[in-house]
Amino acid sequence: QVQLVESGGGLVQAGGSLRLSCAASTPTFTRYAMAWFRQAPGKEREFVGGINWSGDSTLYADSVKGRFTFSRDNAKNTVYLQMNSLKPEDTGVYYCAATEVLGFPRRTFLYDYWGQGAQVTVSS
Repeated sequence: QVQLVESGGGLVQAGGSLRLSCAASTPTFTRYAMAWFRQAPGKEREFVGGINWSGDSTLYADSVKGRFTFSRDNAKNTVYLQMNSLKPEDTGVYYCAATEVLGFPRRTFLYDYWGQGAQVTVSS
């Protein structure tokens, strides 16, 4: 069983920045590609993007491309989401997730483990 624990998030004004962290409790962290999803109130969970096991390949949703950056530190079993130029429409609960499926799947059922979620609120 893998536990993913998220930290960071909070309230920020439009144009500001936040960083989320997601720490995994597994010695086999490199087995997993990691992804970030977000869910706004009343909406379905949305794929934000992903990073492969080594960190040298990433995929971003069009809505965040150029503003968000994924990275990972396998020595610390941690993946990061750096969010810049935040917009009110970025508001939601952000989840990290782990999968052994290749190709950055967008379907939530393909992810084996999920973090508890971190609230990000961007005020206008």
